[in-house]
Amino acid sequence: MTNESLYPIKVLIVDDNAQMRQLLRLTLNFDKYDLYEAKDANEAIKSVISYSPDVILLDVMMPGTLTGLDVCEFIKTSAIRDCKVIVLSAKGQERDIEAGMMAGADAYLTKPFSPLMLMKTVDDLMGIDSSEEEQ
Repeated sequence: MTNESLYPIKVLIVDDNAQMRQLLRLTLNFDKYDLYEAKDANEAIKSVISYSPDVILLDVMMPGTLTGLDVCEFIKTSAIRDCKVIVLSAKGQERDIEAGMMAGADAYLTKPFSPLMLMKTVDDLMGIDSSEEEQ
């Protein structure tokens, strides 16, 4: 399977911070990504159902009663469990990372993170060989 057959990758960005959503949008502003946004957990769940994203970039700490980990658990126990979840969090202690992985996250990146690392993580989870794209 060629990389082109996997595109576009639908990515849902979930973060209550508008500046962080903008940074993530700018980082992934390439033709191979279709980008969607949600500003809280409730909007994230609605967006997941509406858009069926391939990858979700998910903040942990959000306003309201649901956290990013709640959203992750919902996704991983529903019909959309094949969706890849990358947790992006300022919480980087071992117990925080363990909690993210226990909730079903496919990857956990601590803020601040490298934009290149984020793109590589998305590509790896989608089974895309990034080295082919660089040629």
